[in-house]
Amino acid sequence: MKQLVILSGKGGTGKTSIAAALAHLASSEMRLVLADADVDAANLELVLAPTRVEEHPFEGGSIAEISPDKCVACGVCEEVCRFDAIIPGDRFYQVDRLACEGCAACFYQCPEQAIQMIPQQAGEWYRSDTRFGPLFHAHLFAGQENSGKLVTMVKQQARLLALDTGADLLLVDGPPGIGCPVISASAGADMALLVAEPTISGVHDLDRVLATTDHFGVPARVLINKADINPARAEEIEAFCREREIPIAGRVPYDTTVTKAMVNGQPITAYADGPAAEALRRAWAHLREALRS
Repeated sequence: MKQLVILSGKGGTGKTSIAAALAHLASSEMRLVLADADVDAANLELVLAPTRVEEHPFEGGSIAEISPDKCVACGVCEEVCRFDAIIPGDRFYQVDRLACEGCAACFYQCPEQAIQMIPQQAGEWYRSDTRFGPLFHAHLFAGQENSGKLVTMVKQQARLLALDTGADLLLVDGPPGIGCPVISASAGADMALLVAEPTISGVHDLDRVLATTDHFGVPARVLINKADINPARAEEIEAFCREREIPIAGRVPYDTTVTKAMVNGQPITAYADGPAAEALRRAWAHLREALRS
């Protein structure tokens, strides 16, 4: 079983549209398990129209809670709290739940052992059925952190099912950027497809995410999306890749049918045979051979 993760240096590069197209193409040739690891803004389900079959809570952290019966209002918790999350009182202190970061400093310093750390549900993760294969995805509640932990959960569940069912490929739609969720999404991947756009920051964004995949030893391929909207910038990206000896998986031209396909909830390769769909078919052929080698 191979793992292919799709990443980009920033959001809005068309990563999810490309992930949906690759899911459509790969599923016609092999057994596939999908994971939407962009848990902060999951949207692969908008194209794949999944049917949810499992739903699980996700606990992302803890919040301090002071017992009024045990608190003697000594003020130690207020002194050690760096987030101004303790509300003083004449008889007992309380915790501002919105300000508490769950560091547990008050829990460890309270001389009366009046403070407990209460686990909080930060989101949900799901297993769904799609026409291309099982999909694992998640929803992180607004304002919640630990998205890297949730990404790990989504990927772990997807990988376990892929191994149990003898799937050929785990296709991961990763988060944008270079943060903790990207590291979680890249863990254990056999290859990373880095989606870049020919913009002013295109090479810089690509360089940042490439540094992340290089650090973790994940081989990379680059796909230039909307390559014809700025040929000079596209050439700049290609020159960067040649210098770094990074193979180009393809160049996808700007194609209005991509937007129409998304509006109709379809991967572009299942919706029309325009230039973008043809370029993505060539890119998939490139990736398929690279994963086999």
